[in-house]
Amino acid sequence: MCGITGWVAFDRDLTAERAVLEAMTAAQVCRGPDVGGVHLEAHAALGRLRLAETEAGAGAGAETKAKAEAEADGNADGGEQPLSVEHDGRPLAVLGFTGEVHNHRELRAELASAGHRFRTRGTTEVVLHAYLEWGEGLAERLNGAYAFAIWDARHEELLLVRDRLGVKPLHYHPTPDGVVFGTGLGAVLAHPAVRAVVDLDGLRELLSFTRTPGATPYRGVHEVRPGHLVRVRRGGVTVRRYWALEAREHVDSLESTVATVRALLDDIVHRQLDSDLPLCSLLSGGLDSSALTALAAKTLRQAGAGPVRSLAVDFTGRDEELHPDPARSTPDGPYARMLARHVGADHSVIELDAAELTELRRSHAVLRARGLPGGLADLDVALLLLFRRVRERAAVALSGEAADELFGGYPWYHDPAAIAADDFPWAARLDGGLAGPGSAPREQLLDADLVRKLDLAGHRRAQYREALAEVPHLASADPTERRMREISYLNLTRFAGVLLDRNERMSRAAGLEVRVPFCDHRLVQYVFNTPWAMKNVDGRQKSLLRAAVRDLLPDAVADRVKSPYPITADPRYPQLLRADLARLVDERKSPALELLDRRRLADALAPDTDPQSVRLGVDLALDLDVWLTDHRVTLEL
Repeated sequence: MCGITGWVAFDRDLTAERAVLEAMTAAQVCRGPDVGGVHLEAHAALGRLRLAETEAGAGAGAETKAKAEAEADGNADGGEQPLSVEHDGRPLAVLGFTGEVHNHRELRAELASAGHRFRTRGTTEVVLHAYLEWGEGLAERLNGAYAFAIWDARHEELLLVRDRLGVKPLHYHPTPDGVVFGTGLGAVLAHPAVRAVVDLDGLRELLSFTRTPGATPYRGVHEVRPGHLVRVRRGGVTVRRYWALEAREHVDSLESTVATVRALLDDIVHRQLDSDLPLCSLLSGGLDSSALTALAAKTLRQAGAGPVRSLAVDFTGRDEELHPDPARSTPDGPYARMLARHVGADHSVIELDAAELTELRRSHAVLRARGLPGGLADLDVALLLLFRRVRERAAVALSGEAADELFGGYPWYHDPAAIAADDFPWAARLDGGLAGPGSAPREQLLDADLVRKLDLAGHRRAQYREALAEVPHLASADPTERRMREISYLNLTRFAGVLLDRNERMSRAAGLEVRVPFCDHRLVQYVFNTPWAMKNVDGRQKSLLRAAVRDLLPDAVADRVKSPYPITADPRYPQLLRADLARLVDERKSPALELLDRRRLADALAPDTDPQSVRLGVDLALDLDVWLTDHRVTLEL
């Protein structure tokens, strides 16, 4: 649970730049304010800030806390950093690391047999020695979710690496004589040579729900693409892709395919249960989270460990309020309890109150965690609030994120019109409806001339064409399989990134480590190449996943129709946000007003306007106000 940052400059001495590095490190305080460290030498400066993970969640016993404190280097983040390996008192290489490597035990054994000696039990030291043994080839050997930077003092070069699916963020800004980098954008922007400039392209990226891999809203600031590494030498910056989804002929029978998916899930969950800290499963009662909870329960039972701890979320009185609709036909609570009883989980429910949600939204905590406006409004706020509550009981959580992208769980996988559209298949649902029936797009309050200049529809078409050109195909595929491969690729590389980034930033801001087993690259590569006829064998969402875990689940849970994350139906929430917007307009001081349309603002604030219908636009306007003010953003439109 940490943030890494650094600065490489080949034409200056950085040993005198501690203040700059500390400012960059401190800019990531929401990712871990407890323990920090810096490394300075002539041309490289690395910093790292992390949460004191030895503090187990509430409810953990003194023995658990003591064990964690005594074995801090056995945690995923690997104890004190930056970590270096030295020879004759001089560093050979220095590493800043965040994330988890789930095959670190096998790598440690292989490296030990090659003569490497370890001082700690930590993952971080394994990654550093792996670099000394295999160079940048270590990236292909890692299984996990990670982002790291290695300064090779022997050759004076920097290596930045990001995991295959892009679960962990990593950003960089080339400079005339090197690079500035950081886990969060705030760390990069804290460097005096980097300006927070947003032009039309940046604003398009900010407002587009579809992520462009490698892009950020800030001019000159890049994101390391998933499955890529960046090498910085005196000669400049080079980028290499070390992993990508590939088109492979699927030769397994349906029975063998189901068995393979199950075997992969068994191994993945077994690896991701490895933790010195209190761990739980986030259980909604849907297929994805129920599958992970049941697999975790089975693994722990076979190991003779205690029951899996499962946590469910709901809003106070939600089950009583719920009126079935096409999106949510059943409440989560009964299904979560049913699954928990079935697998013998230690189950509890976290109830969130609408008033808490509103208070958290108005504190701008989500914007600080995300660093950028334009998220998922109260869905983000609810997620941050949930993660804060989970952190009171556990430090690590398993989440079912990305299962829908991988196994075909979203409605647009099964909608002929969405499949046939010459566009991202989820696009129609984002043009309104994101905040519920009757809502409009979040750019609805922007200045009309600005909206025309942005041409967000044209931007999305360009994004779509670029993504479509990347899709690997088999020459033998029929038109249906070819199109469904495209739909799968678009979801895994463009849609999943939005939700994974949201999940990562909200969890880190709450001090919680959330693991995403469905993002294991072995599972992703195998299922990506499984024919759609097998993924949809019974004509229902996520047929293949259901078949792989059905023996572990009650029939009612296995057969449950997908139900989205619950949000509050409290009408006070959009009303209070609209009141905040009215104050912003009345004060006439906000830099956001130059981006907003006065007539549209007046319509949104009119007494006869339904607050629900404008909630996304109001949410964006309020976020823009804080973002432009606090981050000192320069708009060049």
